[in-house]
Amino acid sequence: MSQTTWNVDNLHSEVLFKVKHLVISTVTGSFKSFSGHATTENDQFENAKIEFSVDANSVDTGQPGRDEHLRAADFFETDEHPQFKFVSTSFKKAKGDVYNLLGNLTIKGITKEVEFEAEYGGTEKDNYGNIKVGFEVTGTIDRKEFGVTFNSLTETGGLALGEKIKLIANIQLAKQA
Repeated sequence: MSQTTWNVDNLHSEVLFKVKHLVISTVTGSFKSFSGHATTENDQFENAKIEFSVDANSVDTGQPGRDEHLRAADFFETDEHPQFKFVSTSFKKAKGDVYNLLGNLTIKGITKEVEFEAEYGGTEKDNYGNIKVGFEVTGTIDRKEFGVTFNSLTETGGLALGEKIKLIANIQLAKQA
């Protein structure tokens, strides 16, 4: 058995998040800077070890003022905690091309176990002969569990921001030669 390392291809990957705003609409944002890799036995992804980090300062919701607020103490506190980190503890096939991905997510210095779904999208060789593998990783986290508790009330007394954050990562991995 030999180990294979697969590196995240940033040019062909994206990390998105969605949060309810005023309970009636959804704000979508992304992180522009991230890195990661997976280690597999040969080329089999079952039981892969996955590490991923996101530069919290790279948050982009299309509105610079809002992004600045997200970087501040009310939300991500990027001066203190510039990165979010994920380290897998389990990667098991659920059914067909769908895997259950469990691991420890660290945001603002708080680590919690989270579960994501990872759907295998296929394996291809690119124009340069590099082997690429695609996964779409989705899941929901509760931002309060990570100390991201800021909120304001609407005029009717409801919370302005949802507490559940939907995460969507379209990840392309390149096999390291």
